[in-house]
Amino acid sequence: MRFHIPTRIIFSAGSIFQLKETVEKELKALIPFLVTDKGIKESGIADKVLSQLGDIPVFDEVEQNPKHLTINRAGEIVRKLKPDLIIGLGGGSSLDAAKAIALLAANTGSIEDYEGKGKYKVPPLPVLAIPTTCGTGSEVTWVSVVTHTERMFKMSIKGPQMFPAVALVDPDLLATLPPPLVASTGLDALTHAIEAYTVKPATFITDIFAFEGLRNIFQSLEDAYEDIRGNKEARKRIMMGSMLAGMAFGNSDVGAVHCIAEAVGSLYDTPHGVANSIFLPYVMEFNLPVSSNRYAEIARLVGIDEEDNNAAAQKLIQKIKDLSRALSIPSFKDIGIKKSQFPEIAQKSFQNNSNPSNPREADAEDYLEILKKAFIS
Repeated sequence: MRFHIPTRIIFSAGSIFQLKETVEKELKALIPFLVTDKGIKESGIADKVLSQLGDIPVFDEVEQNPKHLTINRAGEIVRKLKPDLIIGLGGGSSLDAAKAIALLAANTGSIEDYEGKGKYKVPPLPVLAIPTTCGTGSEVTWVSVVTHTERMFKMSIKGPQMFPAVALVDPDLLATLPPPLVASTGLDALTHAIEAYTVKPATFITDIFAFEGLRNIFQSLEDAYEDIRGNKEARKRIMMGSMLAGMAFGNSDVGAVHCIAEAVGSLYDTPHGVANSIFLPYVMEFNLPVSSNRYAEIARLVGIDEEDNNAAAQKLIQKIKDLSRALSIPSFKDIGIKKSQFPEIAQKSFQNNSNPSNPREADAEDYLEILKKAFIS
């Protein structure tokens, strides 16, 4: 059994204003480099960083599902500037990009050279991760997911020294998050927690984090969706749930939901949280024959009073479908993917590195059936 979380976590409302002290006194960085996206800059959130750190270099070209060419371009920039700290500010895309750029800052070559586990020779630069959505968990994981646009495949780049040095988690940064992003990133966090709790590599330690993450997410997601700006307690709980889920899946794994979501994201650039939200209940139905006991435990956590485990698990799946509708998550049909494209998605899902972790063995034909069922529902 392995459980590793070397990241120092600073979690509190308003903790963004501890940034200068954290950078200068704790990390002792003199030349920080900020990685973010244009939306974060336009929202004013980046100003909370820049007002404390001054005129530091900024790379704001990260897109959803960060592309390998973008990461390689940023890598060339940091090799010239030679920063001593990479700050990632944003959702999962920006945080994953920051970890990948930190790797390239210390190593030669292109990011695609480091696909897999521990392929780097020199430890990446330290990363300070500041999440601005409630779904990524990337601030406490050792993985960076980067889309190789020529292969149309999401690469996983990972290693024990890719954990951020510090995660500065401020729930108040969610206050301006639009409701659709609260919904998709919140359900992304829910997916992380459910998969972490049910995959084959789950341990008693990851169970603790996953279960507490589930408790916080279920208790807060709808309230956060309704009033993220005004409901401070919901902001705190949904951000806490997301972080705990990240600590869980980062030490166990994810399963078939992510296999499909990453295939869809690599082929059609669908936002990761949206894809996870769409496919979660249908993968749960597929896994039901082997996961009903675990699903039943989650069902009782959320107040489903049903003694029979299979019945409780089915009610949990229906609850998640109802939650997705309440949060206006689009259906599979709504995202513009044709049935003729299903075989390619199914094959890429099967080839995903996390497929062996799924609690029920799944081949390409199984994935194809999941896609068909999700499409007609």
